Amino acid sequence: MNPTQTQERLRFNMIEQQIRPWDVLDLEILDLLATIRREDYVPRAHRALAFFDMEIPLRDGSVAGQFMLSPKVEARMLQDLHIQKNESVLEIGTGSGFMAALLAHRAAQVLTLEIDGELAEAATTTLARNGITNVEVRHTDGSKPLPSGPSFDVIVLSGSVARMPQNLLGSLKVGGRIAAIVGDEPMMRAHFATRVSEGKWETTQPWDTVAPRLLNFPEPSRFSF
Repeated sequence: MNPTQTQERLRFNMIEQQIRPWDVLDLEILDLLATIRREDYVPRAHRALAFFDMEIPLRDGSVAGQFMLSPKVEARMLQDLHIQKNESVLEIGTGSGFMAALLAHRAAQVLTLEIDGELAEAATTTLARNGITNVEVRHTDGSKPLPSGPSFDVIVLSGSVARMPQNLLGSLKVGGRIAAIVGDEPMMRAHFATRVSEGKWETTQPWDTVAPRLLNFPEPSRFSF
C-alpha cells in the first residue's frame, strides 16, 4: 500500500470507527470529512496523528486552547449546529484552521478569532493554500466582549469553558445557535443554545466530552465562605 492509499485508509477508518459511532450520520458532513484533508492542518511534527481519536498539540509545550479537538467532537458539533449555506459563523479559537475550513463549506461567511498570533498567521496561510476564501482569521482575544455591531447566525467555541459566555449569547441573531463545551474535568457537556426571541434562549446538553480550555474565559471560584 503506497503512502496515499495508507492516508486514505486512515481517513476512512477515522470516519467509520470514530465519527459514525458518535452518532454523526449526516451524509454531507461525512462527505466533507472525507474530502477536506485534515492532515494539511496538523503541525508537521504531529502529522502522523492526524486521524487519531485525540486532541493534537499545535505548539510545543501547548497550553490550554492550543490543541485541535478530536475529529469526532469537531464532526458532532458541526452536525448538531445545522448550519445553512446563507448563514454567518463566528468561531472562538481558530487553532489550526481545520474547524474553520469545515464551517466554511457549510456557511456563507466565517469569522474566526485566535489569541495566538503565530497560530492565526499559520491558519490564514493554510486556509488560503487550500482554497478557502470565505474565512477571515483575526488575531484577537475571543474572551473579550465583541465590538457592538455584527451579530451571527452561529457561534462555535472550539475548546471548553467553565460556563456559557453571556456576552456571546447577545451576539446571536434571533434563531441563531451557539455551541460550547461547558464544565470541568472529568466531565463536561456540550451546550447548544438557540436564541428564540430577543430575550429568550433555549439550551440543550445532548452529549458528554472533555476538551482543553480556551484561554482567558472566567473560571468560577473554587472557594465559598
